[in-house]
Amino acid sequence: MGPVIRDNRRIDPVTGQPRRGKHAASQPAGTSGASPNEGGAATAAGPAPTPPPPPTQPTAPADSAAAAQLRTQLAERTADLQRLQAEYANYRKRVDRDRAAVREHAVAGALSDLLPVLDAIGQAREHGELSGGFKSVADSLQAAVGKLGLVSYGQRGDAFDPKIHEALTHTYSADVAEDTCVEIFQPGYKVGERILRPARVAVAAPTTALDEGGDAAEWPSGDL
Repeated sequence: MGPVIRDNRRIDPVTGQPRRGKHAASQPAGTSGASPNEGGAATAAGPAPTPPPPPTQPTAPADSAAAAQLRTQLAERTADLQRLQAEYANYRKRVDRDRAAVREHAVAGALSDLLPVLDAIGQAREHGELSGGFKSVADSLQAAVGKLGLVSYGQRGDAFDPKIHEALTHTYSADVAEDTCVEIFQPGYKVGERILRPARVAVAAPTTALDEGGDAAEWPSGDL
């Protein structure tokens, strides 16, 4: 039996790979515990990576439910905004209406106090006593109250309207076809639709009313 030569080198001179295993030192030269292909592939590649799981896709029913919920919330918010806008518009209208009413009431109160002055100016004008500086002041005053909306009404021949006229006397006449203002004792004044003072007038009714009715109708009377 010949001599046995054992290669105790830890690196295989043929493959260049370290020898592994319990008996690596006792293996003949040029051999290793694993085949070169198996060892090289295992060392180079290593363990295969685990692929990530595919992303979870939402199901169609869940997507539809979420969209329906969003539409419901959008409709609620839209309705809230529309309600707030309508409330604000109504508030603005109410404030503007109240402001106009307060202004009209204040103007009417101030102009009511000036009616006796305007009556005196009117009487002076009828008698030809309005001249000189007094005429300039009277014209300026009448222009100022006109800018505030004061309107004078009441002319001879107007149809009698108990809403805006105050009948101080009542007669019958064949010259009229309806109740007519035949004399204006004091003109009426109004601001817009507000009557500050009704026109004080003498009223004549057609004689046909007296012939048909027999008794004369009762009319309200007053003092100048």
